[in-house]
Amino acid sequence: MANFASGPGNGYGPVIMSPEFQLEGPLSARRIVVAMSGGVDSSVVAALAARTGAETIGITLQLYDHGEAVGRTGSCCAGQDIRDARAVAEKLGIAHYVFDHESAFRTSVIEDFADEYMAGRTPIPCVKCNMGVKFTDLFRLAKDLGADCLATGHYVRRVMGVEGAELHRAADPARDQSYFLFATTQDQLDYLRFPLGAMPKPAVREIARELGLGVALKPDSQDICFVPDGDYAKIVKKVRPDADTAGEIVDLGGHVLGQHRGFIHFTVGQRKGLEIGGQPEPLYVIRLEPETRRVVVGPRRALAVSGARIADINWIGGDHRGPLAAKVRSMAKPVGARLDGGRLAFDDPEYGVSPGQAAVFYDGERVLGGGWIEETESALVAEVV
Repeated sequence: MANFASGPGNGYGPVIMSPEFQLEGPLSARRIVVAMSGGVDSSVVAALAARTGAETIGITLQLYDHGEAVGRTGSCCAGQDIRDARAVAEKLGIAHYVFDHESAFRTSVIEDFADEYMAGRTPIPCVKCNMGVKFTDLFRLAKDLGADCLATGHYVRRVMGVEGAELHRAADPARDQSYFLFATTQDQLDYLRFPLGAMPKPAVREIARELGLGVALKPDSQDICFVPDGDYAKIVKKVRPDADTAGEIVDLGGHVLGQHRGFIHFTVGQRKGLEIGGQPEPLYVIRLEPETRRVVVGPRRALAVSGARIADINWIGGDHRGPLAAKVRSMAKPVGARLDGGRLAFDDPEYGVSPGQAAVFYDGERVLGGGWIEETESALVAEVV
């Protein structure tokens, strides 16, 4: 757990001088805006902010409410979560505002999510949400409220370097969310605060329990907030009714092996659900071809990728030259690579790299930036078919 120094009381327990909330001048004259999702993480951030003695304001964005429809909580924008955020704010004695951003969220996140699947890509809606509705809109709202900083419950660290604020991986590797924040701009990073980046999750829950917050035992969200029960295809079909069009499953040589009921049901690297029998070895989805509605399959070795073309690269803290580590899936480990212009070359073949995913660049624990994978280069020498 991070070390906090206690100071005089402020009417709600001792003042906690978190390093994340060090601002110029006395904190009692400062204002902190906290992004509150209704979960335990952002609730603890709000509590830590309030206990510095600074004026603290909680903001919740109403994005997409499917919690009532599916009868469960745990989604960042469900109605119950808004009520939980409001209850925590009342417990802490801080102001709390809810802003309706459903329209912007639908356009920039949900419709983009559907369009990416339709294009045969594997989208990451959480990144699009962070770089659009959440950080951009929250940043503006916090500025409009005259806040000195905006604090969130993300598990990343903001470290002051020689040239200013740097984005670093969380101290707890199992909780690190830096992959989803590669598009953060330097201006945003200068303004943002991440008080949980140095803490393990059990310590965060213990703080919530000690403070008597009702969300202390609330389960973490496991799914994308607007995808009920993890059924991505259902959401895509709802947004784009023509998405569920059947097509052929072919091998690397173009030979038809079977039929599928819509390539929105498949992602690169997938093995289950192909329903193709009688093959000499297991088959995996190698690529998706939206123009022909074909799902191309092959052996695992065909998934090996030597490089990828990266678009819309965002650098945090200036351009970077030389070797770096690249993370091409949220659950993958960073691997050695080099970036030449927009071409990312891996030191060793990487597997399961999919267009639509992000490639995030690291120098040790520091996040250098990242971009979007546009296309991949196969490391497999063409087989004679």
